[in-house]
Amino acid sequence: MDRGSSRGIDRRTFIAAGAAWLLWPQGLRAAHHEHANGLSSDTLKLLDGSPFVYVSPLKSDGEESKCHGEVWYAWIDGAVYLNTTAGAWKARAVGLGLTRARVWVGDHGRWKGLVSNNEAFRSAPHFDANVERVTDAAANDRLLAVFETKYKGSFDSWRDKMRDGFASGDRVLLRYTPA
Repeated sequence: MDRGSSRGIDRRTFIAAGAAWLLWPQGLRAAHHEHANGLSSDTLKLLDGSPFVYVSPLKSDGEESKCHGEVWYAWIDGAVYLNTTAGAWKARAVGLGLTRARVWVGDHGRWKGLVSNNEAFRSAPHFDANVERVTDAAANDRLLAVFETKYKGSFDSWRDKMRDGFASGDRVLLRYTPA
């Protein structure tokens, strides 16, 4: 995926624009915090460092689903990637044609509680995304390579489940691209 690439302009123009951006005073750069994919620099920073995103498929009328679970993810090429079971609502929703979702970024603890659900994630930066199932094994390998370092130690018990499950179809790879 090449979102945010220099497609459509020549290299010299692209480099000049980058140099001009770097020469802007810091305050002006901070004020101009929207990026090509429409996400703020704060959201992008969280996407680079947060252990979780909270994802809710959107119904055809745009309303959120009742599922808002926190998940491991990787921010790769301007999109959130996750590996989940084929029977999870996030995966089934895509299969039913519900290809939009809302994604919150940050660590706000477990969503589902014994007595009530933790809604703290709602205060986190978020964006709406287009969702698609990705069948490319190389993309899944890239995701798992990120997980090796991002979830060091914890990932050891999930590595084979995610790799073998993807190969067998028991698990799927989903890509959430900011809308």
